[in-house]
Amino acid sequence: MPNPSLNEYTLLIISIASPLLVGVYENNRLVKTFTSEKKTSEILLPLVMESIENYPISKMIYTRGPGSYMATKLTYIMLKTIEISKAIPCFGCSGFALNGGQPIKAIGNLYFIKEKETIITKKYEQPVDACFALPQSIHDLVLDEESIPEYILPAV
Repeated sequence: MPNPSLNEYTLLIISIASPLLVGVYENNRLVKTFTSEKKTSEILLPLVMESIENYPISKMIYTRGPGSYMATKLTYIMLKTIEISKAIPCFGCSGFALNGGQPIKAIGNLYFIKEKETIITKKYEQPVDACFALPQSIHDLVLDEESIPEYILPAV
């Protein structure tokens, strides 16, 4: 196990689209990546627990939206439970920060897009392939003031 007194370890979770991506960062540099096509409900907790067991995680960050509502809710509940039970703080960030600002799938042929500071939906006739990626460094990753999920569309 790494020496917790020398390094800070952060967990970054991108669960708003498939594949699910989980990264472990040592002093803001990516050191371990997990990728899974499984459902968030099946694989996220085992990946997070494995990371916590193998690294002295001191902070967790997740994409709080926009994107898959179910995955966002599930991720938030899981991380808040860990925050309470293990005293590891949970933070949120925008999904747009981890896909180069590309459109994010909403429902059907609707996509979330960011225009300045406003998130709206836009219809695309052809599917948009906007891939998410774990950055090599999270030094400049902007964390949101809120960690609660960011819901853009009303319930359908």
